[in-house]
Amino acid sequence: MRPIKRVTVVSTGTVQIRPEHRETNGSPLWWWLNTSRRWTEPLPINVYVIEHDEGLVLFDTGQDRRSVTDPGYFPGGPAGHLYRRLAKFDVPAGATLTERLRDQGYDIADVRVAIVSHLHQDHIGGLRELPRSAHILVDANELAEVDKRFAVFAGLLREHIHVPGVSFTAVTPHRVEDPAIAPFTHAHDVMGDGSLLLLPTPGHTPGSMSLLLRAQGLPPMLFVGDVTYDVQRLAADRIPGVGDLSGLHEVTHRVNMLAARHPSMPILAAHDPAAPGLLATALREHGTMPV
Repeated sequence: MRPIKRVTVVSTGTVQIRPEHRETNGSPLWWWLNTSRRWTEPLPINVYVIEHDEGLVLFDTGQDRRSVTDPGYFPGGPAGHLYRRLAKFDVPAGATLTERLRDQGYDIADVRVAIVSHLHQDHIGGLRELPRSAHILVDANELAEVDKRFAVFAGLLREHIHVPGVSFTAVTPHRVEDPAIAPFTHAHDVMGDGSLLLLPTPGHTPGSMSLLLRAQGLPPMLFVGDVTYDVQRLAADRIPGVGDLSGLHEVTHRVNMLAARHPSMPILAAHDPAAPGLLATALREHGTMPV
């Protein structure tokens, strides 16, 4: 009996970002953020839903609809200017995490674990909707960034992270002896059965994490958050323009090495429009049709 029955992807709206955000051109963030005149096409805000024997597991929680309905959601002043320059969101009615899960036949009350790849706004938007019994996992290094003095300028909206009634479990991956995850040497076993391993993939943020799924009857899958915006850029080592660029090159190299060890493994990013197709293709080729 396999521990994971189903993997699906839902989207809590779309986001447009600067082309230099999706792929760096080498210029500093402060420069392109203030001078760029172009936006990308709308990109999905993906949330991955994993049906585990012990309950639903989410990888990321999407964007909060209040970000487009509440004028006070974002800060004012210089920080507000940067957020307006950074992204444009469209979160229609019916695109909340609760409703997107319901569309897939799930009740948000059944979420057992929510993994937050990192704490930027379009990954934490569903925190308020989760049941208080849910375990919310975030990298310890990432959580430590929230209370730093200028966290808001690093994309961390403290008031939407430290939500009353929401508590985080800080994760610190530890060294494991598992050649199958090389070149990664550290991991955190989410469910204690080896089916879901959190891997440290810092670069976009200091505590960004990715999730490796490996379960009987399913192809291996790697959920990478914002390590990349699509698999073509990842394979070509064309990195995003937000984060530590040398760190992003290093983690991109590691992810590509892991992918080379597992040729059938889809790499599923937070804003890749191709992700649903990649997931469906991997399941079909493995002989496991999506349900």
